[in-house]
Amino acid sequence: MQDNYKKLKDAIEKSNNIVIFSGAGLSTNSGIPDFRSANGIYNAKLKSNISPEEVISHTFFVHYPEEFYDFYFDKMVFPDAMPNSAHKYFAELEKMGKVKAVVTQNIDDLHQMAGSKNVIELHGSIKRNYCMNCNTFYDLNHIYNKEHKVPRCKICGGIIKPDVVLYEESLNREDIDNAIYYISHADMLIVIGTSLVVYPASSFINYFKGNNLVLINKSTTQYDNMADILINDDIKNVIEYLKN
Repeated sequence: MQDNYKKLKDAIEKSNNIVIFSGAGLSTNSGIPDFRSANGIYNAKLKSNISPEEVISHTFFVHYPEEFYDFYFDKMVFPDAMPNSAHKYFAELEKMGKVKAVVTQNIDDLHQMAGSKNVIELHGSIKRNYCMNCNTFYDLNHIYNKEHKVPRCKICGGIIKPDVVLYEESLNREDIDNAIYYISHADMLIVIGTSLVVYPASSFINYFKGNNLVLINKSTTQYDNMADILINDDIKNVIEYLKN
């Protein structure tokens, strides 16, 4: 394990074209549960027989916005979450000119809060919300409420939808193209905190043609055999080593 830590540190020092590909595991040390752990939202106990995957689908949102927002505000929005050491470390690497882009599956905005500038949000962001009728923009502070009520537009009264990609919805084409561009041109790809099972985002790793594919995750993934550097450990431990 220590050999892989050293290989990773050396590779980062030598590289000036790094892309970060992050998933929910990167934000667990900020107090945000991931999706597939024992405490993740996919294992949440709901009052009905409906699965969490169904609740965060486009169809469910349209037909049952009250139930959607009850789940969304309770399980997916953490307004007090702050960037952890990993978010800050990658932001510093960007300032140094080493990281060219962050491609993230997360919707929490923590990369930007840490200082990263070039962030491609494949699944959107809780910070952006739009009226479905007139497209008026609202930030999280405007729509978030502890009563879990459905937020409505103050202009037309329409239902406000978070700018997050729900099941049955497609990823933004521009985000896909940008992610593939940066990954395919990188000489180092650090895939961190993701189980790599959500399609199509997980398939983007196949576009990498560089020298160092790094996979950092607590559990194994289907791509582990492709990794040049594989680390199965808590991300906090990895970052502490890299910063020393």
